[in-house]
This record gives sequence, C-alpha cells and structure tokens, in this order.
Amino acid sequence: MAVFLGYALAGCSSVQAAPEVDNAAHNAFAAPTARIEYQSPAPSGPLNATAAPSWLGTRALPAGPQGYAAAQETPAELRTRSIVTVDDLPPPADGRFHATVQAVPAAVLARSSWTKACPIAAADLRYLTVGFRGFDGRAHTGELLANARVADDLVTVFERLFAAGFPIERMRISSAAELNAPSTGDHNTTEVFACRSVRGRKGWSQHAYGLAVDLNPFQNPYHKGKVVLPELATAYLDRADVRPGMAQPREEAVQAFAAIGWKWGGDYRSLKDYMHFSATGG
Repeated sequence: MAVFLGYALAGCSSVQAAPEVDNAAHNAFAAPTARIEYQSPAPSGPLNATAAPSWLGTRALPAGPQGYAAAQETPAELRTRSIVTVDDLPPPADGRFHATVQAVPAAVLARSSWTKACPIAAADLRYLTVGFRGFDGRAHTGELLANARVADDLVTVFERLFAAGFPIERMRISSAAELNAPSTGDHNTTEVFACRSVRGRKGWSQHAYGLAVDLNPFQNPYHKGKVVLPELATAYLDRADVRPGMAQPREEAVQAFAAIGWKWGGDYRSLKDYMHFSATGG
C-alpha cells in the first residue's frame, strides 16, 4: 500500500502553526547552489481563499485499532477548501518562481524526521525551496527534502504547476514528532520525505527514500474501503465535483508528474491514493 506523508504521518494534521525557521535555514535559502527563475502571471478567475477555521488542526480524533480514526463527514468550512497560505519561508518579493537545490543544512536535517536508522543517507538527500501558488493566488515559498537523484525533476514539476496556477495550500518539512502526533483529520501539507515504513507492513515507504510526493492531501485523499485519509476529507471522494487543488487525469498535476515518469496513486486499482505520486509507482 502506498504511504502518503500526511497519513502514514498520522500527525501533521495536528500541527498548523508555522514553525520557527532558524537562521541556518534562512542562510541556505539565500545562498543556493542552484537557482531557477520563472515569470508567470497570477491565475485568472476569482480568488475566494479565506483564513483557516480557528479549530483547524486542534481537534485530535480517537484512533482505532489500525492506528487511524474513522472517516467523518467533512465540515462545511472545508467542503471546498481554499485556505490562505500562512508563509513558513519568505515569499518571493518579485512574484516569480524561484527554486534552490542544495545539500541539506544541519539545522534543517535536525528538524526533519531523518535519523541514522532511515534507509537513505543524509548525504543522498537534497534541500529544495520551490515557489508555489497558494489558494490566495499569490506566490509563496515552500521547502522539501528529496532524494538527490530526483531533485531537479521535482523542481521542473513545481515550476510547471506554478506556471499553470495550480494551487497548493502549504509545503514544508515535518518533524518526527509531528508525523507521529494524533491525527486531526484535516492535514493538508504537501511533502516528500518522511522516514517511516509502509502502514501495516514492515517495508520502508517510498517517502522514506525521498522518492514520493503527497500533493494537497485534503483535496486528494487516500481511500480504501471504509478508510479515508485525511479522515475529514470525505467530501473530496467525489472526483466528479472538481474543485481547486484536486489532482485529475489529463490535467496539470497528473500530467506534470507523468512528464518526469512518475506514477499516480489515483490510477491504483485496489485503492485510490489521489495525493500520491512516486518515482517507482509504489
């Protein structure tokens, strides 16, 4: 079964406040080893993004015997989720797409889920900062940890999504504590690396190798039988009701990943993992 960061994570959903970004991370952002700039107009159409509900990320759900909570009806405020991005890193002042790729700074590694027990060496990971469009239509800066051999390809994907105006709510690196915290069922962080095994199995997830992306988990939930993750994202199981931020066949997100040879969890037969894209198909 594919494991997606938010729910293999079971915990990012409980942490919504922006983390304090240390000086080393800011210095890394300011002094990249690779840099791309791309000019794109803001997406057309009305911008209906709103502030997050005051309760978002605060109401832990009781976990069942399998380690996650029962699926629930989506709260009215999230049925068409379009939340204004709270910046974790400084947004680009010029509104352009910027991306950096570099070795992972020690301070960044320390606040991630990486340990020496992980199946990939820290030297084989890269720290990426990439531009993304929020649901507010503005340019923001996100951060990712990814396998070094796919780092440039991921920059290409997010450059394409930025150009298309595809909205992303949040993109940041989660700590081990966040990944293991009780789920609130409303997590929506786009991520790559998470050092953990596949849920219910002993093998490592592709996220633990930095070879998989979970994109807007709330708009693109995991679904198998009665299991829906995030647990409050049941409104987004109706894929015919197309709303911003959803990965759809033959549209921006799926096509951008397909262009670099990555597979989509929305094509799985035994389950649907709409958030999940991976280099290996697993």
